[in-house]
Amino acid sequence: MFYGEHTHGIDRKGRLILPARFRDVAKENGIDCFFLTRGLDKCVFMFTEYEWAAQEQKFKSMSFTKRESRSFNRMFFSGAADVSPDKQGRFIIPAYLKDFAQIKKDVIVIGVSNRIEIWDQKVWKDFSSESQNSFEQIAENILDI
Repeated sequence: MFYGEHTHGIDRKGRLILPARFRDVAKENGIDCFFLTRGLDKCVFMFTEYEWAAQEQKFKSMSFTKRESRSFNRMFFSGAADVSPDKQGRFIIPAYLKDFAQIKKDVIVIGVSNRIEIWDQKVWKDFSSESQNSFEQIAENILDI
């Protein structure tokens, strides 16, 4: 559903604009609300309402008697915020999520199929450079084509 890499900036009012391609996908699918939360690898995850509900079901089924499950659920859900972009596609990322992801001004917004990820530009460049070196090896290890 969401694909590609887009460079954007946080405006002086603290808003980020959702890339036009992602706004088009949202409009075509009747999506007007998203959920943001702490992502992995120092990014912010952004889910549609439908995908958020699906993820919530998965995580609710994890045993709360296991320490790792409790810790993950606490971090994931306590970091959640719902946002509804305005008509221009702008929304505010809460300060605690910006701090978590080290987001300053320039960001990279990427589509990862069922979710969007929001990265600080430098953090993304570092992650991307490191991952490109091992992309083929990772593919070999995880893909069974």
